Amino acid sequence: MAKLYLLLCALFGASGVALGAFGAHGLRGKVAENLLEAYKTGVQYQMIHALALFGVVLLMQNWGNRLSLTLSGALFAFGIIFFSGSLYALALGGPRWLGPITPLGGLMMIAGWVVLFFAAFNFSK
Repeated sequence: MAKLYLLLCALFGASGVALGAFGAHGLRGKVAENLLEAYKTGVQYQMIHALALFGVVLLMQNWGNRLSLTLSGALFAFGIIFFSGSLYALALGGPRWLGPITPLGGLMMIAGWVVLFFAAFNFSK
């Protein structure tokens, strides 16, 4: 799982930079300011959670492939897809039914941090 998460981390990091540049240079003046702000929030959370996923990879290298780390990484990855992905789609004119997907992705991100907390709380070498 560590290799998969490292690949996803690199993909999310690279695409986060590219999407951020696209938003800053390609969307300014083309979408409403509130949609541009939502888009920026998607980029910010994608980048933060790409780094969180990298942290999970480092912990897996140190602690092994624990179920809690695997679950935390999966929640971060799916949280990025649901949260950031829905914000990108909405900002670019996607269907309004994507709106309720955003908080689901946010809940996944929160759950990833909570699971990581319990992984750390129960840590013993």
